[in-house]
Amino acid sequence: MYDFKGKVALITGGGAGIGRATALAFAKAGAKVAIGNRNVESGEETVALIEKARGTAFFQRTDVTVAAQVEALVARAARDYGAVDCAFNNAGVLAHLKPIPDESEDDFDRVMAVNAKGVWLAMKYELKQMLKQGRGAIVNNASVAGVVGTGRGASSYCASKHAVVGLTRAAALENARLGIRVNVVAPAVIETDMGAGFAGDLKITMEEFGRLHPVGRVGQPAEVANAVLWLCSSDASFVTGHTLMIDGGTTAQ
Repeated sequence: MYDFKGKVALITGGGAGIGRATALAFAKAGAKVAIGNRNVESGEETVALIEKARGTAFFQRTDVTVAAQVEALVARAARDYGAVDCAFNNAGVLAHLKPIPDESEDDFDRVMAVNAKGVWLAMKYELKQMLKQGRGAIVNNASVAGVVGTGRGASSYCASKHAVVGLTRAAALENARLGIRVNVVAPAVIETDMGAGFAGDLKITMEEFGRLHPVGRVGQPAEVANAVLWLCSSDASFVTGHTLMIDGGTTAQ
């Protein structure tokens, strides 16, 4: 059990799946949690779950492609809670799977705007706050598709997640001597709505999808959340610029 008492954790895409699991895990460990999410109902539901467990959190509607909204989320966390100690940039989308010739420019632009620009904007304002503090830990959410290619019609998603890995490494090096660590998690298929949507596009069940992983199952949101908390904890104080695979052995093949 990690101890984040007195710490503040900011999470984008905190309304469901991995983001919600991570928000709950930080709150359970004692952190105050700032949640940004585009869908209001699900974001407020995450806060309600945290408060029901006697944690502290707020929700602010945030579209990570809009700089002013991201800046406002970070500013509110710093104002209301006093700092931004940890950040998990999790918001992401997966367009319907299409071969490159069939994908529209709008499809490509939307995926890149949320998955790549959204992470860049989040880090931009998180780093500004953390540099004032002289400390902080950031974890970005990529994917196995950010480390290896995919031939399943997810070229724009693959490109966006490779961008997240590159952004993470560059930011880690820029801030390595400034008290700020930046790392990235790279999950394979996790049991979330996005994972189910991916399976649906492939016309397979989640159980069948699980059998494609060497361990024989899909991952759970809590398994990613636990990795994020470790990367943000003092136990990972010598870890920066690292891509942590949470993939059931997928990329070991």
